[in-house]
Amino acid sequence: MRLHLLALLAKEPAHGYELKQALEQTFGSAYPSPNIGQIYVTLGRLEKDGLVRAVDVEQSNRPNKKVYYLTAKGRDVLDLWVDEPTEGPRVRDEFFMKLVLAPMTGIADRMVLINRQRRHYLSLMKDLNELLDRTPPEDKVATLLIEGAMLHLQADLDWLERCQEDLA
Repeated sequence: MRLHLLALLAKEPAHGYELKQALEQTFGSAYPSPNIGQIYVTLGRLEKDGLVRAVDVEQSNRPNKKVYYLTAKGRDVLDLWVDEPTEGPRVRDEFFMKLVLAPMTGIADRMVLINRQRRHYLSLMKDLNELLDRTPPEDKVATLLIEGAMLHLQADLDWLERCQEDLA
């Protein structure tokens, strides 16, 4: 969440609740609604690290609020994040480790593991399909996020088939 908040602050200064709203409005129902407490904890850490600075803004009839600004150091960190490729395929897959090691040690059957994982992926796919059905077509960001998750999940299902063919 650190980098997401920095990216939003690169657009304009904001307080925590505005950042929460911006995340919700940008990503819609496809992105889990961030916890406001987590946002403020993260902003505190970003401030401690010198990536943002907070300015108290007086409000009439309300407590002061902190508005956060991106610092030059924060901009440098954000630029690095944008310039670096995102992590690619996972070579150290936790399920694959289970699939190889559990049968080897006698604590689980390989087909039981594959079938359990397939059911889990199919359940996730069902949830994503329902989420996509509830997402307005004009919400392109949420639609792309959901479709991307579905494509990754389909690739995982295809890979499970390959594991079953080659290992079981």
